[in-house]
Parts: sequence; C-alpha cells; structure tokens
Amino acid sequence: MWRGWLGLLWALMPVLVMAQGSMSRIPTRSGVTTAVFWAPAQAATQTVVLFPGGGGGFGQVVDGWPSSNNFLVRSGRGFLAQGMNVAIFGRASDLPAEGYQSGDRITASHMEDVSAVLAWVRARSSAPVWLIGTSMGTISATASAIHLQDQVAGLVLTSSIVNVRRPGAVPAQDLAKVRVPTLVVHHRHDACAICYPTDVPLIMNGLTQAPVRQLKWVEGGSEPSGNPCEALHYHGFIGVEASTVDLMAKWIRQPTGD
Repeated sequence: MWRGWLGLLWALMPVLVMAQGSMSRIPTRSGVTTAVFWAPAQAATQTVVLFPGGGGGFGQVVDGWPSSNNFLVRSGRGFLAQGMNVAIFGRASDLPAEGYQSGDRITASHMEDVSAVLAWVRARSSAPVWLIGTSMGTISATASAIHLQDQVAGLVLTSSIVNVRRPGAVPAQDLAKVRVPTLVVHHRHDACAICYPTDVPLIMNGLTQAPVRQLKWVEGGSEPSGNPCEALHYHGFIGVEASTVDLMAKWIRQPTGD
C-alpha cells in the first residue's frame, strides 16, 4: 500500500507547494447554492470539472485541498501537475444530509446547477472544460455531457455505474446524444455490484455519436480495503492513482479512438 502512496506523492511533488485552492458557494438556482472547490493552474491548457461519487461531497478544505478520500478528490492535484485547472463539483444546498441519490443526478435542477457552475468556471479561465466523473459522479457527468454538451469539450468516466437497474446508470442514459470525445476508464477488478467490469462495454455500445471514444482498462494496485464500492478499494484505483490520472490527462490532451 505504501508503495502506491509513495508513487502518488512522488508524481505530485512538483505541485504540492503551489496546489492551493479554495471553496466557494455559487448561486445556481433561486435560493440554492452549490459548493465548488477551485484550484487554478498557471497557464492552464484545460480545465477539469470533477464529480465525486457517493453523496457528492468533497470534505472540508484542509491546507488548501479537500479532505475526502474519493478517488478524484484525493488525486486531483495530479491534474494540476499536468497544467490543468481543477474544479470539484460539490453539493447543492437544498439536498438532504446524505447528499445526492442516483436519481437526483439526472434531474433538470441538477443540470441547472451544473450549467451555472460551468459558467462560473469559464469566467475564470478560457481553457476548454472537460467533465470527469467517478462512480455515482459518472451519472452527473454523463447527463451533463448530454444536456450541456455545447458547454464542454469532452467527457471522462471512471468506475462507472453500469447496472441499468440503478436510476441514471450510464448505459441507461441516451448515450447517442453524447457528441464530445469520451474516455471510459475502469479497473478490471472493480468488485462493486453496480460497477461490474463485464457491463462496461454497454457504455461503449451506446456512444455511437461521440467523435472519439476509447475504453482504458486499469490493472494492479495495492492492498484494497473496506467496502468494494468505496474509495480505498479497486473501485477507487487504490495504489494506481498517479498512473490513472496520468493516462486521463494524456488522453484529454490528445484523444484517440479504439
């Protein structure tokens, strides 16, 4: 396990000092605000908007970075190291304490919140905006790419929700309406019951109109622990965080097809 964390630390060493950001609450609907963490990169070439899984929170900001163990949150500095602005999409103020349920992530109100946050982000940087979701966050990212595609440059899905019995599951959405480059990243040993690797090809089958699409399988890692649907298991790319962020960043800079 320590080997994996040391590898991530080594990869992020150049930006640990400068990787400072801040949390804001953005008005997104009448009487509603949405939490956003923003960390700009110097001379950024892209902006990545990260959608965490679970209830959608990113934890308290400690020493300039959110404290959540979520894969995208704990690995987000890696995108800064690649010269990309990082925005982490958080919870809307009208949600219950447990945060987003899967069905909440495909509603018109959620799309309003995402659109408002994207406008806020674009006001801070002209860099192309890519949406990246993980686990339950893939529902939000996919829905946003469908309904707000004129506002984004591309889509990346990691540890996707693929069980079509789950409301908003990625393969159950109208993927033919995704018309931006799309990368799907999944761990071959993901043991989460709603994210089984055997169902991931359903996503690729649905992306019929994406100008570029590719599926990247991740293997390896170290000492998975806890719930197989949580962040410290293969579902959260434990032990291979740095290399997974690296492959995403490289693909965003130069999308290639299957």
